[in-house]
Amino acid sequence: MTSSPAGTLGIDFGTSNSAMAWLGPEGSARLIPLEGEALAMPTAVFYNAEDSSTHFGREALKHYLEGTEGRLMRSLKSLLGSPLLLETTQIGHQQISFQDIIGAFLATLRERATQHLGSAPRRVVVGRPVHFVDDDPERDAQAEASLRQAVQSVGFDEVSFQLEPIAAALDYEQRLTKESTVLVVDLGGGTSDFTVVRLGPERMLYTDRSRDILATTGVHIGGTDYDRQLNLAQVMPLLGYKHIGPEQREVPSRVFFDLATWHLIHWQYQPKAIAHAKTLRSNYSDLHLHERLMQVLTERHGHHIAHEVEQAKIRCSVNRADTGIDLSVMASDLQARLSLHDMQAQLQDVLSRTVACARECVQSAGLSDASLDAIYLTGGSSALSTFQQTLQAAFAGVPVVEGDLFGGVALGLAYSR
Repeated sequence: MTSSPAGTLGIDFGTSNSAMAWLGPEGSARLIPLEGEALAMPTAVFYNAEDSSTHFGREALKHYLEGTEGRLMRSLKSLLGSPLLLETTQIGHQQISFQDIIGAFLATLRERATQHLGSAPRRVVVGRPVHFVDDDPERDAQAEASLRQAVQSVGFDEVSFQLEPIAAALDYEQRLTKESTVLVVDLGGGTSDFTVVRLGPERMLYTDRSRDILATTGVHIGGTDYDRQLNLAQVMPLLGYKHIGPEQREVPSRVFFDLATWHLIHWQYQPKAIAHAKTLRSNYSDLHLHERLMQVLTERHGHHIAHEVEQAKIRCSVNRADTGIDLSVMASDLQARLSLHDMQAQLQDVLSRTVACARECVQSAGLSDASLDAIYLTGGSSALSTFQQTLQAAFAGVPVVEGDLFGGVALGLAYSR
């Protein structure tokens, strides 16, 4: 076999999307194409029950959304630090642990990097959030150990970790011409991370950059939390969420929260969960809503609905206009609406908590807003217009720079020493 190429592979294993970058001896990192020309791919695995094949990324989503019989797995990163990680789940005729499913996705990343580079890379730097788990150092350490085990299990010999916001800072630094103090904002699918860091052409020469990092903070809120809030507010009422029953009490809400949370949706398709949902019928005044709930569960539409909510969020943000959430899987004429006002109202709490974490980072660094030369945005969720408005209102006058939202962290990981 060809010897391993000299260089560093950066892997951004994200909650929603993943990317990789390679830094070889030439000294300039470049993103690795993962699906055709696409430089990022959804962190998704689909187990096809019809022919026992396994698919990844966009291909996984395509099979699921086209109605192929099988099992879709997303938000795998959210399981790190969770007791669920080592549990097994039924895939076809076998039980597979979630740890092994993460390993299968990472093995595919390594395979595609090897294809692109011509031989398997040995040295890899993997991104990690500031906190996998908030306020629990023991579980946080366990989450990193589990990810390390998964990365090593697929054949990488030399594995190290770098905080994702610091990686984003190292990518931004490549384009700076003078020393700057920057607040790096990295919003992914599962976490929001912040770093205040000193950057500049001269500082790039140093191997140890620890003194340049003035503060880091993070909170376990990301794009999938935004999607869940919008799903609960705009779609789940059509299935009975907050519906008042005959005894003037709301329908028990647990099923709706789980049905709106990517990595919990599949549990609602289990016989025990469906049997429990049937017992909720007596809590409904409008039985048509209960019929819809049962339809979604028995026909396994939860992931499809979550995908449509996510797409509507993106359209609403990009176009800054009202849009529809396609619910035709339940009924041909069924649709929910989503507006910028809805997004601002429904996401106000999570956006405020996220920006408060950014404010805490600047305060921990002992700086005022006037000391910041820029706020650098990376991570797909940072493109959300309502987030950017909330952030700019909190840091009035500080320039906001939008980086490579899906590739910036991977590039910075490759630059990590």
